[in-house]
Amino acid sequence: MELLIFRTDIKTKKKVKIIKPFFNKASKIIDWSIDTEDIDNILRIEGVDGIKESDIIHLTKACGFYCKALD
Repeated sequence: MELLIFRTDIKTKKKVKIIKPFFNKASKIIDWSIDTEDIDNILRIEGVDGIKESDIIHLTKACGFYCKALD
């Protein structure tokens, strides 16, 4: 299992609802959460081994949101 952390512009629960079905359908994502109260609106992804940051960034951007990996 891998843990990936990203900065996003997903600032409200309404925006979380927009992206929810896409993350729930993704086969490589085990669990995910977005902290809308954090200044960076942190997205945490628990994924299967081999999940790539670029996959998450692409999926998030395809939904119209900013996403950048954090170290």
